Amino acid sequence: MVDFTNKKYLKLKQDNSYGSKVEELIVPGEEIIDSYKSLRDGLVFTTKRIIVVNKKGKLGKKVDYSSLPYSKFSSYSVETAGHFDLDAELQIIISGVGLLTFEFKGKSDIKAISRHITQAII
Repeated sequence: MVDFTNKKYLKLKQDNSYGSKVEELIVPGEEIIDSYKSLRDGLVFTTKRIIVVNKKGKLGKKVDYSSLPYSKFSSYSVETAGHFDLDAELQIIISGVGLLTFEFKGKSDIKAISRHITQAII
């Protein structure tokens, strides 16, 4: 399981190509919505879950994939970017995991992400 207390890895920037790293994990009826990348790790939003990709070791050959199904979300919050604070933020409370925080650098449509999560959990 990914160590979600490591804040360095949670600063993400949109990267449409990153979704290809999880294509083998996608099940029938599930689609990739958007993907984000930090220095080595990433986050992929699908229609059913968030897949966290954590490369391990110095060479990054070993990879941990953590699946966060929307059905396990207790609640979530989004904070949009502002004029001075350019980062958007997603906070999720997941049963059995606790509070997770993801920061999005640059352009990211946090409201679209929010709509997909809401549609999946309501």
